Amino acid sequence: MSETNIDVDIDALQGRLARVREEVSKRIIGQKAIVEQLLVCILADGNALLESNPGLGKTTMIRTVADVTDLDFSRVQNTPDLMPSDITGTEIIREAGGEREFVFERGPIFANVVLADEINRATPKTQAALLEAMQEKQVTAAGETYDLPRPFFVLATQNPVDQEGTYPLPEAQTDRFLLKLVLDYPSAAEERDIVTLYAEGESVPPVDRVLTRDELSTIQSLVREVPVADDVRDQAIELVRATRTADNVDFGASPRASMGLIQTAKARAFLQGRNYVSWDDVAAMARPVLRHRILLDFRAEREGMSTDDVIDNLLTAYT
Repeated sequence: MSETNIDVDIDALQGRLARVREEVSKRIIGQKAIVEQLLVCILADGNALLESNPGLGKTTMIRTVADVTDLDFSRVQNTPDLMPSDITGTEIIREAGGEREFVFERGPIFANVVLADEINRATPKTQAALLEAMQEKQVTAAGETYDLPRPFFVLATQNPVDQEGTYPLPEAQTDRFLLKLVLDYPSAAEERDIVTLYAEGESVPPVDRVLTRDELSTIQSLVREVPVADDVRDQAIELVRATRTADNVDFGASPRASMGLIQTAKARAFLQGRNYVSWDDVAAMARPVLRHRILLDFRAEREGMSTDDVIDNLLTAYT
């Protein structure tokens, strides 16, 4: 860690991150891997694309993370008639003292945590406006530039079923997301606990706020400084490069994936209370970092292979 962070109590911050996970588990039963990957993405100062079927608690999960970390939460329900200004904001005329003036009315993108629900239902123009805000961390309207609040995190969801009337994100745009998370159904025991908690108990169990937004920004700075051994870094890069020549792959991952793999491995190490990156961190983040950056050929699709299958095969070769 650099000298600028000598006075920071790193152990205390890592302890609070452990408490964040405990608080989230009060509302979210199971899904520990997804919660970890979600926190990793936030600590790495990235954005995530979440794919799941309806009714699996996506909104509750991300709202709970915002509540526990003292972050402002905003939700955007994407529909085909949603306009870019509905997300970013627009100028309105306001009367004061008999005079009229144009005032910028900020849209829901001006929050620390933004849930963009069913992003594939928005038109490409609206999708582009959202992705531009994610990339630039700012919004431009009527010649003026407005910075988005920090920390800033977007979780965009898309439904793998019911694709009628949707506008799938182009591969070049999905590459803007640091991680792609896949949320599956809970186990039978977990589903029983969910029903017991929400159908027989409080509608939304209370959680404690254990981390401030300033502390989260400090952690994001610390994560960037977590050291990575040369051999681990080089092996991670080779793993990404191997996707470009792997069987059943038309297009492999770009250097952006190499950077993302190292960034998220650092964040996972910090989240688990370590000040160094191990190969286990890289392997754990390989699927969410790479799965949306690989295009399979027709043979793989015919054989029912997934990008996760390709990643697993490459991890076996590099472990």
